[in-house]
Amino acid sequence: MQITLQLRFHTEYGQSLYVTGNHPLLGNNDPAQAVPMQYFDKEQWQAVLQLSEADLAGEPIRYRYLLKEKDGSTEYDFSNDKVLNLANTGNAALTVIYDFWNYGGYYENAFYTEPFQEVLLKPNETNIPVAQQEGFTHWFRIKAPLLAKGQAVCMLGNAFGNWQTAEPLVLGKNAGSDYWEIKLHLVNGPEALVYKYGIYDVAEKSFVGYEQGNNRVLYDIVAPGKQTIVNDGYIQLPANTWRGAGVAIPVFSLRSNASMGCGEFTDLNLLVDWAKKTGLKLVQILPINDTRATGAWTDSYPYAAISAFALHPIYLNIGQVAAKANQSLVTAVQAEATRLNQLPLMDYEAVLKLKLGLLKQLYELQGEKTFTTKAYQVFFNQNSHWLQPYAVFSYLRDTYGTPDYNQWPEYNVYKEAAIAPLLSSSSAAYNSIAFYYFIQYHLHTQLQAATAYAHASGIILKGDIAIGIFRNSVDAWQQPELYHMEMQAGAPPDDFAIKGQNWGFPTYNWERMKADGFNWWQRRFEQMSYYFDAFRIDHILGFFRIWSIPLHAVEGIMGRFVPALPVHIRELHEHGINFDYKRYTQPYITDAVLAEIFGNDAEGVKQQFLQSDGAGGYALKPAFTTQKQVAAWFAQQIPHEANDRIQQGVFDLISNVIFFEADPEQQGLTFHFRFNITATTSYKYLDPHARYWLNELYIDYFFRRQDAHWKTEAMQKLPLLKTVTNMLICGEDLGLVPRCVPSVMKDLGLLSLEVQRMPKDPAQSFARPNAAPYLSVVTPSTHDMSTIRGWWEEDAARTQQFYNQELYQWGQAPATCDAWINREIVQQHLSSPAMWSIFQLQDLMGSDEQIRVANPDDERINVPANPHHYWRYRMHLTLEQLLESDNFNNMLQQMIKAGGR
Repeated sequence: MQITLQLRFHTEYGQSLYVTGNHPLLGNNDPAQAVPMQYFDKEQWQAVLQLSEADLAGEPIRYRYLLKEKDGSTEYDFSNDKVLNLANTGNAALTVIYDFWNYGGYYENAFYTEPFQEVLLKPNETNIPVAQQEGFTHWFRIKAPLLAKGQAVCMLGNAFGNWQTAEPLVLGKNAGSDYWEIKLHLVNGPEALVYKYGIYDVAEKSFVGYEQGNNRVLYDIVAPGKQTIVNDGYIQLPANTWRGAGVAIPVFSLRSNASMGCGEFTDLNLLVDWAKKTGLKLVQILPINDTRATGAWTDSYPYAAISAFALHPIYLNIGQVAAKANQSLVTAVQAEATRLNQLPLMDYEAVLKLKLGLLKQLYELQGEKTFTTKAYQVFFNQNSHWLQPYAVFSYLRDTYGTPDYNQWPEYNVYKEAAIAPLLSSSSAAYNSIAFYYFIQYHLHTQLQAATAYAHASGIILKGDIAIGIFRNSVDAWQQPELYHMEMQAGAPPDDFAIKGQNWGFPTYNWERMKADGFNWWQRRFEQMSYYFDAFRIDHILGFFRIWSIPLHAVEGIMGRFVPALPVHIRELHEHGINFDYKRYTQPYITDAVLAEIFGNDAEGVKQQFLQSDGAGGYALKPAFTTQKQVAAWFAQQIPHEANDRIQQGVFDLISNVIFFEADPEQQGLTFHFRFNITATTSYKYLDPHARYWLNELYIDYFFRRQDAHWKTEAMQKLPLLKTVTNMLICGEDLGLVPRCVPSVMKDLGLLSLEVQRMPKDPAQSFARPNAAPYLSVVTPSTHDMSTIRGWWEEDAARTQQFYNQELYQWGQAPATCDAWINREIVQQHLSSPAMWSIFQLQDLMGSDEQIRVANPDDERINVPANPHHYWRYRMHLTLEQLLESDNFNNMLQQMIKAGGR
């Protein structure tokens, strides 16, 4: 039988279209083997497929369209629901399918993601049997995601009813289907079928109105043995009318009467109750993966997970783990649990010690029985690919006292065959290893229960995927080839971290990941889907390029973007720059520089750290050429404020360069600029000509030449990863954002993050929520920033500008953020056209004088400039108290309604 695919797509010169799919005739999803389409006319492309009944009787053939640009780049049709099978084509000798190119940036696509289909839009679902006229010749299909309850799609045209709205053709939608459909017998109709879709009120049996736009026209010849399928895409109605609000808070920050000094997965139920009460539709949390490297408070950093898959035991509700017969174990520690729960901040070490102690006792009493249950066995079979390596890693970490597998006397190189004996139930280590199975199973069941509770309440959960992995993690141990272990990921300097950020994570070996179709990322997204409806990709800019810092550096300022097109020496010569390799690539140290940095300490610094360079300046002694060497030396000294100041000064000497060499094997040919060269004394002491042209090249290097290169990098990763999940995805696109990022995110339908105090337009002092794009999340602050109230007190001049220009208030700004100011800022975000406005819980509570904490400094979760920050913020109220705060809750509910959310 013949299937003719006709795609309505306006192409430009140099573009070509292909069909690909999961069948040999379509290239088995290999774009290089895709079937070329033929140009039909300026609005139509066509491909003719010859398929047998056997081809269509097997697994459904899933196909999609592929656009190749004249530069060789490719773009996929966003749809993942185009299917060929006998149910669609019937026994027709010829099936013609008129298809619709689904651009990834269409707003409607968001409403077919899991959170909308399974939770948020579920109450509006209206199912009607699909009408099928005898001997049908035409099958019309269309999507309409935002219809109200009781509304259906109808159809009017010149071939049926002559546009009579009293009795239009009403399409049907089967349960579980995305499409409104109707199957019509159109034999004697006009040559040009002119029609339009509309909305029909099923209950009132009345026509509501037409879709927007021009009439639809179909030129199709009816013939015996022919069937026509018309996939009309989306009904043309406003698709930016749905808007929701949410709350963001780390799980560890939750406080309930029943928790043990730290928020738990079961506390999410109370937070969901509060969200439902106030009209919020989303709960967002930080990463919840296991970070237990050493057991010390430094493990509180939630973005340094020892496993990208395992959950953190600190979030377990121990009372729910304990069987009825073993509740006495929990009761026995109630006094300590209460003490920890009443602390203003989380005591990470004490909470973890208490919970792990109880879990070990419960494991000995309940583990064997748990392992015999069907639910556990299903969990184990689904997750063994990460669970077993994680459990063995945890056992070896405990045994050898370090997560640094390079220091282990055995198993320091992961080999599946080598650890297999440890995993045997007869192994002496098995009991200790299986302890981690037990913990992960209970974490899994408690978090899934919290997700189910949220869904039943009409609330969705949004998770967070960290951009990096911990250097001493099971992921790095198991597959070190996926990472550049010799480098560290971070971020360039910004207003929040003037020396940049060094996260210490190895960077990704994207080429190696690409070789297996980004399998590790695909499994990671799949794991997220067990618990979450939406997720935030931390530092999505890392998919375009990552800030890569040498292992010998401490500060982020020592990094550069990877990949990046370097500056060639000929560019310097072309601009008349007298290039001196040592002057531009080595720390520039003179007496004037030392006096500027160290003042009266300059002589002491010279004696301890420097030596003459033979040309009137200084070089660092071999023992102090790197920041890591300097940090190690100061770590042996008595802590003192003066030592801290001098250490920072020596760090500044090391980073006082113009260029980093791109390829040491080609010394002196290609270079990468150090970030913010104009702030260095090395730049300051160059001649004016060199300064001018270096600055011009610097601007080109960071803001022009890399753009197409970085777009290509992102488009090799993000489209494929997006196809493996149906969750709603938000990208944290803050910082130094390349020009290509907004267009890529728009093309892929990824929600951007819009933060009022971090405008993406350098010409603006503040981003305006009322100008945010629809596919975005607006927020006044994130966990990496001070809250609204904290920010208000940081910079009086900036606050004054905001008070006059953004709040439109006359006169002097108050020194502290009054509740009415906080409320006004929250209301600005609630009234934004963005799909989501999401707030830190502290920012919502800041709107009420009676609810908020006295000192805004106590609200802050993280300080990015401090790599050793203790993540321990907890709510000052319990969730039970929050639920009973009627005045605040009623006020917030009214604010959300007033914002149209």
